[in-house]
Amino acid sequence: MFIYNITIKVENTIHREWLEWMQQTHIPHILGSGKFTHHRLLRLRDIEEQEGPTYALQLFAESKALYNAFITLHLPEMQQLQMARWGTKMLSFSTLMEIVH
Repeated sequence: MFIYNITIKVENTIHREWLEWMQQTHIPHILGSGKFTHHRLLRLRDIEEQEGPTYALQLFAESKALYNAFITLHLPEMQQLQMARWGTKMLSFSTLMEIVH
């Protein structure tokens, strides 16, 4: 199993609206691609939050092929929609992890 982890820093000015959008719109849209079995949305703690909170969205794929298909077929459109809605009020980076045990 593979975990596509996206770490996101959100400005305080959009935090509540962004969190609602993530839970009600964005995550269901990602899961609707059929490439991931489930997800976790986590808030990072013990870090500086003066400018806003940081979250990690973990998406679980049964194979690297499914992850690759998502990256190729769905990610560009989702990034474009995200940028149009939030601009630079949120910053993110992603990593791919494989569950070993």
